[in-house]
Amino acid sequence: MSGAKTAVEWLASVAPDPEVCRREWERNPLGIALLPAGRAWDVLILPSRLGYPTLDVLTRVLDQPGPVLADFGDARAGFFVEPGTAARWLGTGVRTAGDGTWIVVPHPGRPAVSGIRWLVPPDGSGTLIDPALLELAMHEAAAGLAGREK
Repeated sequence: MSGAKTAVEWLASVAPDPEVCRREWERNPLGIALLPAGRAWDVLILPSRLGYPTLDVLTRVLDQPGPVLADFGDARAGFFVEPGTAARWLGTGVRTAGDGTWIVVPHPGRPAVSGIRWLVPPDGSGTLIDPALLELAMHEAAAGLAGREK
């Protein structure tokens, strides 16, 4: 099974009817689906000013950090973490998507046409970003930003 197909299956598995979701998603000209968070993953959403440097830190220490989205206009970056993280997360300026929330997700195997895109697409294996490692990367990124502002 190809990586994109595996990723599609993994993402669609959280939908109320995964097969219907997958078919509709692949037919949608925008290549997006609305999927529930809190089942296989939560999403921590950082402003891009912190999100992009945080992703840079993560990719320096990990070959495959886990899925990361960029939203419309690259204003925010969404990091896929284990379910339940959103309910426990405390952080100024960090939005969370967990149980009871839905997010727009682009098709992982198609070019972005809707404005939302993958910075790191899912590989279909279920790899998520470790929340503790994400927090450390955020601290390092924030320290780097503070150092540049002096």
